[in-house]
Parts: sequence; structure tokens; C-alpha cells
Amino acid sequence: MLSQYIPSFITRLCLVFFASTSLFVASTSVFAASGDDDFLQARAAYDKKNVIALSDYVQQLQNQHYLLAPYADYWLMLLNLEDADNQAVTDFLNKYSDYPFADRLRGEYLKKLGKNQGWVSFQNEISNYQLEDPAVVCYAAESSAINGDASVLEGSKSLWMQPREQPANCTSLYDRMQASGALTEDDIWDRFRLVLADGRLNLAKAIVRRSKTFDVSQYKLIDKAYSTPQLVLNKKLVSFKTRFGRELSLFALNRIAKTDSLQALSTYKSVEDLFKPDDRSYFYGGLALQAALRQEPQAVQWFQRADDLNKEQLAWFARSALREKNWPVVLNAIAKMSPEQADEGAWRYWKARALKAQNQTLEANTLFAKLSTERHFYGWLAQDELDDVMSAPLNTYKASDADVDEITNTPAFQRAEALQRLDFRWEAKSEWVQATKDFDDRQLLAAAEFAARKNWYDLTIITADKTTEMHDFELRYPTPYRSLMKPAAGEQAIDEAWVYGITRQESRFMHYAKSGVGASGLMQLMPATAKWAASRVGISNYNNSMIHELDTNIALGTYYMRHTLDLMNGQEVMASAAYNAGPSRAKKWLATTPLEGAIYAETIPFSETRSYVQKVMANAHLYAARLGLKTMSLKQRLGVVPSSLGAINNNLIDNNEPEQSLEPTKSSEQAKPND
Repeated sequence: MLSQYIPSFITRLCLVFFASTSLFVASTSVFAASGDDDFLQARAAYDKKNVIALSDYVQQLQNQHYLLAPYADYWLMLLNLEDADNQAVTDFLNKYSDYPFADRLRGEYLKKLGKNQGWVSFQNEISNYQLEDPAVVCYAAESSAINGDASVLEGSKSLWMQPREQPANCTSLYDRMQASGALTEDDIWDRFRLVLADGRLNLAKAIVRRSKTFDVSQYKLIDKAYSTPQLVLNKKLVSFKTRFGRELSLFALNRIAKTDSLQALSTYKSVEDLFKPDDRSYFYGGLALQAALRQEPQAVQWFQRADDLNKEQLAWFARSALREKNWPVVLNAIAKMSPEQADEGAWRYWKARALKAQNQTLEANTLFAKLSTERHFYGWLAQDELDDVMSAPLNTYKASDADVDEITNTPAFQRAEALQRLDFRWEAKSEWVQATKDFDDRQLLAAAEFAARKNWYDLTIITADKTTEMHDFELRYPTPYRSLMKPAAGEQAIDEAWVYGITRQESRFMHYAKSGVGASGLMQLMPATAKWAASRVGISNYNNSMIHELDTNIALGTYYMRHTLDLMNGQEVMASAAYNAGPSRAKKWLATTPLEGAIYAETIPFSETRSYVQKVMANAHLYAARLGLKTMSLKQRLGVVPSSLGAINNNLIDNNEPEQSLEPTKSSEQAKPND
């Protein structure tokens, strides 16, 4: 339900009470609008599922012509949806068709219709649905099948071939698919393999039940293959003559490969002849992936032994070759990718680098030239590879007051502003996204300028980032709180552009931000990290509530940045990785030979941290110019990361480092990125 995104009523009431202070409200409004209290009370009634009280507030808000009254009406409809007749729901959807909540309600309505098998009404409404909900998709496919479209069952295999749990109603669709023959025995085993590789044992057990060879004893064997994979293989507890036996053996080998590549290979060699050729290829693809994630040099040769690699494996095939500076293999790996994957910025850049390394300069520069017009990490790197005369000039644009007035004097923007004032940030962002989804570059920059004037830095950045041809880098890279940032960076003797790069990625400068793992504040510090840093900087009376104080958060965050930079021997790219994933992991990702900083970043095993580091470094590259600091190319900023041997010789590795404080476990790990 929507309520999971909404802070408690008490929190909201406190925020409204302090609405005159910018620290609590991301708005320039000082006085609460008439009707705000009733609106907050309506939300509280909805949270308590008090239909009678909510109905009264809806009536009061409508009588006041309160701007946000439709939201209260929406909450009331959600509570009454099960009992509402179809006409009442469709009338409501038509009435509020311009509101972002309309399609969310439509999704709930479609699920109600599907559950009750109201297929006629379902078909009438499904064409209006714009969001993506697996439950609705399954109902839609089932509805089409019931109406005589048998082809939809065959076309629904993409739903089946998902590694994760699907909504319960999808089971009925899969039953139809299996009964019609659209879902074959091979399809069952293919998904069984997929979910086992993802470690989802309960789902694997549900899938294997569909096989005509199912036996209840298979459940225990799945558990044993997970917990004691070596024992299952050594004692040959399953028969390789059956599909189940081969799949479970491959799963057991993959379990071993997750911790020991050579042990997995040795065990595989003892049973290799019992596998079919496709199974052997699958084994090597999985072995190579696990080795690549541990950055083992054998990964490249194992990838080369696999015939059919998936998207993730192909990416790591290329990354493994990058760490070895094996440019021909980089090209070979990219050539195996689908057109969609090969067209990603990363692989266009590394393809161009590989071509350049092999003296195919014209082909490389053609790729670099096109990529250099794109405003992202790989676009900036591509620009570094070109002479200045070849770089595409930036088309900048500054929105005028008239531009801003033209697009913001609309109901959607007024609702977004009111929702921001009341701290309904999720709803405000939904209004914003819907209002700007079809904007051209000029309109986007006008909207971003409006957000900047309201100090909504997250919306400013998100909106300005969407432009493709005209840009305003003051909006993309705002510099709030500089009176605090600059002295803090100076005190710690760190690059202010890097501080802004970290902060932009961590919180989009929204001081109230809190991540899913508990990191808080402008610089997204974990409580354990903040407490440790506070003790180091001499804040004797520190308590957890201080983490949201701007000056304290910046002081602690910049201190931790200085600390990670010292641990990483002054390497900003490594220190950025350490800030996100912990110092010991950043050290672990070193190679036995020096690595170009871009390659170190590209081959970080954690996708979240990899993206984070790339964005932070690109941010810092742009902020240097914005802040009037010394500029350098992004490639220069990334630098060359030393070898693991060199790092040890320079005392980079400190076995006495208090890891329990500086690199917490998953439950208290340092901040994760906000994309």
C-alpha cells in the first residue's frame, strides 16, 4: 500500500509546526495553507483505516476547494475499493485522470477485477494502464487466453523465465500454459536452473513440482546441494542420467565455485564425462563469472570455454580482459554481446579504447566522437581521448523568468509545491515526474530552475540531468552549503570538488535523506561510522540525532573522506570505493600490476559501488570547473591505481585497522548510492 512510503502522522505534524524553517521543509513557504491541518488529519485517518473519519475530512476539504483534496478522495477510494462498484471506480479514474495516483488506483482495480474474474471490465480498462505490475500482466495474459487468444500463452514465457518469485495469481496463468503445452518440460528445467543459480531454493522447489519426473525426495536433495555441495558430488547422491540430477550437480558445482574456483574445477573434472556439451559450457560460464567477481586471472580462459554466455557473464568477460589489458579479447567479448548491450556507453567506450590500442585510430575516434556528446562518465572519458578541436561544443541554455512562469503556473506544479510543503515528498516527486515526462530540453531546464529556487536540490538535479542537447550545468551541479563545505574540505585538506561529488551522489544535497541500510544526512553516514568519526574529531557530547545537523554531518563526512583517502594512499578513486563499500574491500580490488583508474572502477565487483564510484568521479570532474578550482581531465583525475604489492610496500594495508568501526558489516555498512 501507499502508506509504506509515508512517514508517521506525528512526524508530519512536527514538520508542519516547523514549516517556517528551511531545515525542516524543502519549500520557501512560511505559512501553512488553509486546509493543511484537515489534510494531515485525513492522512492519519487513512493510515488508521478509519473510513468514517476520512469521509468527513474529504467532504471538508472539497468544501474548502483545497488544492490537495483529490488525494484524500483517493485514499478514501483505496479503502473502499473492494466494495466499490465498477462504475464508481471508472468515474473516479476519469475524474482524476491527470493525477499520478490514477494509474496506481487503476492497477489495484485491475487486480480486483482479475481476482474476481471480471474479464469484460478488465479488458475495457487494461488498455489505459501505463505502469508495470507483474500481477496485472499475468491477469492480462490470462484474460486474453480466456477470450480465445491462444498465442498469448506462448508469448508469456518471458514472464515464466524470471529468477524471482512472481505474484500468486501468476500460478493460474502458468497452469494454463502448461496444460496447453506452451510451457514445456525444458522450460521448467530452464527456470529451475535460473532460480537455483540465484539461490532461491523455495522457488526452485515450487518449480520442480511441475516436472513430470517430480519426486518429493528431490526437496531434501536440493537442500543438501545447497548446504553440502561437495558431499552431494563426492557421493554421487543424484543420477546424471536425469535432468534433475545434472541440474542439481551443476548447482552444487556453482556453490563450490562461489568460494573456490580451483576446487570447483577439480571436482568438475571428476564428473565431466557425465555432462552433456551444453552443460559443460554452462559450468564454465558460471565458473568464470565467480572467478571474475573475485578478479582471478583464470577467468578469461574459462569464459573462452563457454559457448553461450548471458549478459552478466559477457560483461565480466570483457572486464576480466580489461584487467589483463588484453585488448583483442575485450573486442571479442563485446562482439558477442547483443546489440542492446553492446550499445551501452561502457561497451562503446571500451570497444573504442581496444580499437585505439590496436592502432585502429579512425574507427576508435568515430566511436569516441559520438560518445563524447553524451553527458555521463563514459562520455567525459571519450572526450579525453579526442583532441580539443574534435570535441563537440556544449549547447548551454539559461531559463528565463518567463520560461519558469510558463510551465510552473500549472495545477501539477502547484500540487507538487503543496505536497513538498507538507513533507509528502514521494507524492510530490510523482507529480513532478508526471508533469515533466514529455518536456523538451527548454521546459526541463525551466522546471529545474523552479526547483532550484525552491531549494529542492534533488528535483533540480534529476530534472536538469534529463536534457540531451541543451544543458545548464549550474543546475545539474548545484553548490549549496558552500559556506560549510569549503572550510570543512580545507580543514581536512581534501579536494572540495570531490566533497561535492560525494555529496551529490549520496543525498542530492537533501539533508533529510536516509538510505535503506540506515545511512543518514547530507553525506549519508552510517550511525556507527558517524559515532566513530565524532570520537576522532573530538565531539564529546555526540548523539545519533546530530547526524542530520548540517555542520556536524559535513564535518564527520569530510573527516571520514580524509581517513579513507589516507588509507588509500591518496587515491581518490579507491577512497570513493572505500566510502561506499568499506576500506578493506577497496584494497581487495587491487591488481598485481598497476591499473588505470578507469579500469579499477570498471572492474569493481559490486554493481552498486561500481556505478557509485564512476558517478562520484564524474561529479568531481564537473565540480572542479563549477567551483573555480584547478581542472584536469577525468582520466587524469582517475589516475593510476598502484598494484597490491606496491600498496603493501607503501603501508596501504594495515592489519590493525579497526574494521568493525570503519568497514561495518551489511547491517551497518557505510553509505549506499542514491541513483
